[in-house]
Order: sequence, then C-alpha cells, then structure tokens
Amino acid sequence: MFLFTKNVEMVTPENALPGRDTAMQVPGRHDVLGTPLQAPFPDGMEQLVVGLGCFWGAERVFWQADGVYTTAVGYAGGYTPNPTYEEVCSGRTGHTEAVLVVFDPAVITLDGILRLFWEGHDPTQGMRQGNDRGTQYRSAIYWTGDVQRAAVEASRAMYQGELAREGYGEITTEIAEAGPFYYAEPYHQQYLAKNPNGYCGLGGTGVACPVGIKTA
Repeated sequence: MFLFTKNVEMVTPENALPGRDTAMQVPGRHDVLGTPLQAPFPDGMEQLVVGLGCFWGAERVFWQADGVYTTAVGYAGGYTPNPTYEEVCSGRTGHTEAVLVVFDPAVITLDGILRLFWEGHDPTQGMRQGNDRGTQYRSAIYWTGDVQRAAVEASRAMYQGELAREGYGEITTEIAEAGPFYYAEPYHQQYLAKNPNGYCGLGGTGVACPVGIKTA
C-alpha cells in the first residue's frame, strides 16, 4: 500500500516482535460473496494460502473467480502471533501479506487457483512486488498435504519454463507447509470492493501459465 525501501531481509525468530494471544476480530461475512470469512466451511471445500504482493489487489483476483467460496486477507509465513498491519509493515514479524482462498474443487481446481496465482503477479522479484518493497510483499504459497505440495511444485516448474523462454529469471516464490493464518484488520478485508479506486500494485508478467490447460 506504500513505497517501502527497506526491510528486505527476513527477521530472525529471536528478533521477531512478540505479538499477542488475542486474535483479530473480523466481519462475519464476505463483503462481495456474502459467505463466512472464517471456518467452519462447507464440506468439500479446499483451502490455499498465497501471497502475491499487496493483499488488497491480490484478494480481488480470487473473489472474482467462479468456484471460489470465500476469501480473506491476513498474514502468514512469519513468527509473530496475531500481528497488526503496522507490525507486519515494520518487517519485524516475518509475515507476508497473504490471501486465504477457499474454493470448490468441483468448479475450480487447485490448478486453476494456481494459474490465477502465477499469472497475477511477477514471482521473480524477491522481497518486492513492483514498487512495493519489503519482506511483507514476497511471493509465497503455503500448502496443506502432499497432494497440494506436489501440485504446487509441478506448477512452479511448468511456469518457470515459460518465464525462462520470455527472458525472466528464477522464481523466488516461497513454497512451504502452511502454518497459522492470522486475519488482517476488518478494514483490509475486501478493501477494493469498499474502495473501488483504492491502490492496487499488482502487475503480472503477461506470460501465460500452462498449468491446468489441457492440450490435444
């Protein structure tokens, strides 16, 4: 949301902010989809947590997709429990701005979600996305279970090949097992639905991701 030019190195666990035990209170319903932001979710739904830069625009990418049941923005991949936005932006929590995507695999597959992820940003930029710089803007996918892990790693390999053909460097996306997802403050949830002219720093590479595309 702002131009950060520092905090491009990850904080160590021992130097991370202590955080708190109290979880963030968030709205009961999604401002666009009308579905719950928090579990329990309907049977059969799958979840994936991703980071692709400023979470305002990133969340919109997914709530617009058919088959997505709900989305929420928050913080993932770090050390500080229940951080605030200001703490995350300080670079002293280790978290990246993230989106929780809950989807119906009968309508949109995991590969479909991953395609939106890869094409929605530039995953080769390290601790930044466009003009937004800092560890909180790093690209990340946090998987749950071996099936998701295999699909994520396969999609990365496929997209790396496409990017290399177009002259891009190595993908820097953090791929790791999902840990806690801490919900962000209420005003961040579905921010661009409430503020249509709000800031969105997302910019993809223009390179199509072949994952999930069936060829003859």
